[in-house]
Amino acid sequence: MTDTPARLLKLLSLLQTPREWPGSELAERLEVSPRTIRRDVDRLRDLGYPVESTRGAVGGYRLVAGTAMPPLLLDDEEAVAIAVGLRAGAGHAIEGIEEAAVRALAKLEQVLPSRLRHRVSTLQSATIPLTRGDGATVDPRTLTTLASAVTGRERLRFGYRARDGAESRRQVEPYRLVSTGHRWYLVAYDLGREDWRTFRVDRVEEPFATGARFVPRELPGGDAAELLGQSLWRGRQERTEDLDVDVTFDAPASFVAARLPAHLAPEATGDETCRVRARVTDSVEWVAVRLALVDRCFTVHGPEALVSCVTGLGARLTRAVRN
Repeated sequence: MTDTPARLLKLLSLLQTPREWPGSELAERLEVSPRTIRRDVDRLRDLGYPVESTRGAVGGYRLVAGTAMPPLLLDDEEAVAIAVGLRAGAGHAIEGIEEAAVRALAKLEQVLPSRLRHRVSTLQSATIPLTRGDGATVDPRTLTTLASAVTGRERLRFGYRARDGAESRRQVEPYRLVSTGHRWYLVAYDLGREDWRTFRVDRVEEPFATGARFVPRELPGGDAAELLGQSLWRGRQERTEDLDVDVTFDAPASFVAARLPAHLAPEATGDETCRVRARVTDSVEWVAVRLALVDRCFTVHGPEALVSCVTGLGARLTRAVRN
């Protein structure tokens, strides 16, 4: 290999594999002399790559971790593998990794050649993720577009579908992406509403960066996660009415408590019976399903909305079995 830059890139790619390479093997792979390998290693060291060498019959070269590691070099297969892995990490509830995965994916996809972006997209389209069943899936390309705009402080335009199905066009100054574990939200200043807003990313359509830069505004409270939490709480209060749940179970309180959330904690009424009395803001459908999942006989005493929901749920399940 007579092209020195290409040879150095190939050598660097080999050295980034976590193993020690004998000089003779490197020379054979690159079709040069061991002396050329030694010179090339010195060039990499001059560029800041910490290449360590050992002497002797079994000696060789390996790349060690440095305090200021120069850019990582990836071959095609490695780049595709990392991009696919980052897309998977961005869509799963792994604490502390989702936002970092999106930022890294945005950087990687920005420099991927078109042929590799096509391979990543093809593989992704052939993969079906396991979701929560509520249809709230997010296209990784949407996430990377939003992440790039947040990092670059660039205004965004996109279509948005509200909870009630109403559609609108928005122009915003994106501030942060926030993951709640199973959903992504964008915290941004809405230029049309002249106020801060939170947007569910699975409801964002066709986002694109306008190219217009902006100076970030001061976020009320200074915490995007806290602002999102307040927004979700207000929305929850608007959507639901308090339910005064009153249910008895033919099961010990300890058994039921282990299968219900803490705010539906039961009180023992006997060795083999208990009662749940609680005021909750959860949806009536959610409460009905959680009660059914206890897998013990129970009786709903109120409210009427919960009685009707459990009755309807039971009828649907019975019909499903008969069919």
